[in-house]
Amino acid sequence: MSEAATAGALLRQAREAAGLHVASLAVALKVPVRKLEALERDQYDQLPDAVFARALASSVCRTLKIDPQPVLERLPQTHAPRLVQDQDGLNAPFRAPGDSAAPGWIDHLNKPMVLAVFALLLGALVLVFLPTVRRDESAATPAAATTDAPLTAPALPAAGPATEQPVAASPDTVPVPQPSESTAVVPVASVGPAAAASGPAHAAAAAQKSAVAASAAAPRSNPASAANAAAPASAPLAAASAPLATGVVVFKTTGPSWIEVTDSRGGVALRRLMAAGETAGASGNLPLSVTVGSVNATSVQVRGKPYNLAPVSRDNVARFEVK
Repeated sequence: MSEAATAGALLRQAREAAGLHVASLAVALKVPVRKLEALERDQYDQLPDAVFARALASSVCRTLKIDPQPVLERLPQTHAPRLVQDQDGLNAPFRAPGDSAAPGWIDHLNKPMVLAVFALLLGALVLVFLPTVRRDESAATPAAATTDAPLTAPALPAAGPATEQPVAASPDTVPVPQPSESTAVVPVASVGPAAAASGPAHAAAAAQKSAVAASAAAPRSNPASAANAAAPASAPLAAASAPLATGVVVFKTTGPSWIEVTDSRGGVALRRLMAAGETAGASGNLPLSVTVGSVNATSVQVRGKPYNLAPVSRDNVARFEVK
């Protein structure tokens, strides 16, 4: 080998001396033919870097069974690495010069997945707290209506000139005659002409006194007894005008029957023993779990329509749900 020969020329001469084609050598080394040709033509700019060129030259020398030292001496030398003081320390994340800045927490919030999670959490909070707020508002509305209702006093008649109005005597007041000198009876020992002349006046006064005494002795009517007599007559009217039971499910019994209604949260909407002729309704968060203790003595309406208890009853006890 001449001293003026380049590394590529030495490799080409050794390959030709071994009788190998460049393509066969490339197949043996498992490298592209163009890289092997670039190495033999000393075109190092077509190779990735100097390290790759030296490694490929060493592999060719090992395949051709020649000394790699003269070839490696003629290849371009790699620069020794420079040690630079690192200010960030060992725990600093690695970033290439072309990398952008690390994303902040605002960038993470703008991701569709994070926004979807926040939307689901917000919807869950609305579903949990909205029924409670509505129930509180509905419970506070009747109390506010009764509290804020204005108290109206009965209108008093305007003051005017005092006039005498006939006063109706109440049932408990009875006129009592006041004694007067004109009605007093005085015994007369002897009747003379003057007494005979005043006879008609005394007769009229005696008649008036007897009429007053008769009215005082007459039996008086008691207002309390009259009210008690009218009470039974008004009782059926009050019962007829009583409001009917309302709710999602309404029960009407013809005999004693145990009724129990619970909502989806376990709250008790109705739980009692109903007597014959009673009507009761219940509502709550659906579904409602209903238990009827006596099917034969109970009729049920669900949302205003009759409900048949026969398919859901056993041993005269019915259990079903209202959804």
